[in-house]
Amino acid sequence: SSGINAEYGDRSKQANLGQFFMALDPEVFGFGFTGRMQQFMDEHRALDPVEGTDGVLVAGDPERAAEKACEERGGILYHPAFMQNMEKLAKKLNVPPLKHL
Repeated sequence: SSGINAEYGDRSKQANLGQFFMALDPEVFGFGFTGRMQQFMDEHRALDPVEGTDGVLVAGDPERAAEKACEERGGILYHPAFMQNMEKLAKKLNVPPLKHL
């Protein structure tokens, strides 16, 4: 098993995921890279969507939608297992626990 719960779909148990962050300068890939990449994404978003979907997505679209949903909700929804772990850690460290909205 990959540890990824069917593309994050099974939220009844804690996912076994990690994080990786990298910063790149897009212009290193060639002059005008940012504009060419924007054109590429615009062309793909303009493609006919697969039946039953809202449209073609490019890298970052789901993340932008999730960020917008968090802003509209006024916060991030955390998995209950994460919140339980944070409460245990807060007690261990003798600090106030995270506030639930």
